Amino acid sequence: MQTKCIQIDNVKARKEALHEAGELIRRGEVVAFPTETVYGLGANGLDADACAKIYQAKGRPSDNPLILHVANRSMIDQIATRIPEKAEKLIAAFCPGPITLILPRKAIVPDRITGGLATVGVRMPEHDVARALIAAAGVPIAAPSANISGRPSPTTAESVLVDMEGKIPMVLDGGACDFGVESTIVDATGDKAIILRPGAITKEMLEEVLGEGSVIIDPALVGADSVPKAPGMKYTHYAPKAPLTLIEGMPTRMARAFQQEVKRLQSEGHIVGVMASHEVLKELKEVLPQELMADYGHQGNLPAIAANIYEALRSFDEKEADILLGEGTTSEGLGLAIMNRLHKASGFRTINA
Repeated sequence: MQTKCIQIDNVKARKEALHEAGELIRRGEVVAFPTETVYGLGANGLDADACAKIYQAKGRPSDNPLILHVANRSMIDQIATRIPEKAEKLIAAFCPGPITLILPRKAIVPDRITGGLATVGVRMPEHDVARALIAAAGVPIAAPSANISGRPSPTTAESVLVDMEGKIPMVLDGGACDFGVESTIVDATGDKAIILRPGAITKEMLEEVLGEGSVIIDPALVGADSVPKAPGMKYTHYAPKAPLTLIEGMPTRMARAFQQEVKRLQSEGHIVGVMASHEVLKELKEVLPQELMADYGHQGNLPAIAANIYEALRSFDEKEADILLGEGTTSEGLGLAIMNRLHKASGFRTINA
């Protein structure tokens, strides 16, 4: 299969291309498309056979649920039996945007989408190409990230093609994604709102809408066993090809900790790659060649780090490094989402600086 990549700079000017993509979705095919978080791998969310092609292209475990992407509120009503009051408030505050709500599902949603659960994840993306594609298809679009399962999520069309060339018929290129980490997933069906996956909408932002103490973090995010209610809760994710270890601790101690660990690993014969802040990399120039360093932004600039971590991780797959070191961040605010992804990418291998 030849994969067609179409650049969409202007939604209104590319109606024919979007119509073609929407027709592919309606015919049961898979199309990769941009959102404000990462690129998604989309199929008709009401067609179990079409969604099976997503699992096949990704090599994704069949009990890992998919999120349904909608273009507007009326589409939510098509797939959810009810909208709890908490969910109504979050929709009003954050939709369209980088948030996914877990809602009770209607029978029209196939079991293949939900992993057999009575709930479904629903998201209204902010990206104009994503919403135009959903509108052109006329159906909710089921879409995980557009990468091979377990690999870092793609934030550019080029990265999608690395994993999906020849596996799907079309990629819509809408440029680089803004946020760089997947949507915040919130279970809004119980007494409290539960964060199942942290993202750009932080716990603090949710509590501003729902009230202090009204939001909790699911225990599964810190290692407790549970049935996965949302994508990414059960399986290893975001991992580069070479094993990654995180160095965490005080920013002022980071550079020295990296220098010591790089030298130790090099003395053992390893080719070391480092993904870290500008401040740390500046101190490694004498011990590490430039091509084995990936700069993810300045220390403390969490939006920049979130936008860069996946592409930084992916960049080492074409390099000779056989072991990687990554710099941790704070776990406050957006840092919770960043560290969630980095811990999964590293398999929770950490060094304390």
